Amino acid sequence: MAVNFFSEEINFDLPQKLKRKAWLKKIAQSENFKLGELNYIFCSDEYLYQINVDYLNHHTYTDIITFDNSEEEETIEGDIFISIDRVKDNATKHEENEESELSRVLSHGIFHLMGYKDKSKEQAELMRSKEAFAIKLYENS
Repeated sequence: MAVNFFSEEINFDLPQKLKRKAWLKKIAQSENFKLGELNYIFCSDEYLYQINVDYLNHHTYTDIITFDNSEEEETIEGDIFISIDRVKDNATKHEENEESELSRVLSHGIFHLMGYKDKSKEQAELMRSKEAFAIKLYENS
């Protein structure tokens, strides 16, 4: 298991890295998955926008883009790009603290890698419940 944290075009140092890694492992285990190589890349709005355009042909800003690199069904491997600009804006918009919003987005990516979607209303509701579970798990660890 290797969970890595990087930053591109911004200065961002994730606080409590060891606690975050243990938490991400617990999330995976809660769904009977194991962690392989998982990379979180924290970046700017513009950096993530360009990835959205180049790889997904979406001309919109977003808080997260997840690329699944797994070769085995029960193993989570991938690259998760997170816009710290969006995290901060969304925290303000939804009247959440930034740490909680960051936890939501970190878990959102791993849930996508486990196969959860959020395109339909029902899928989005299930994703929100999974994120809420993950945030509580982090806060209680």
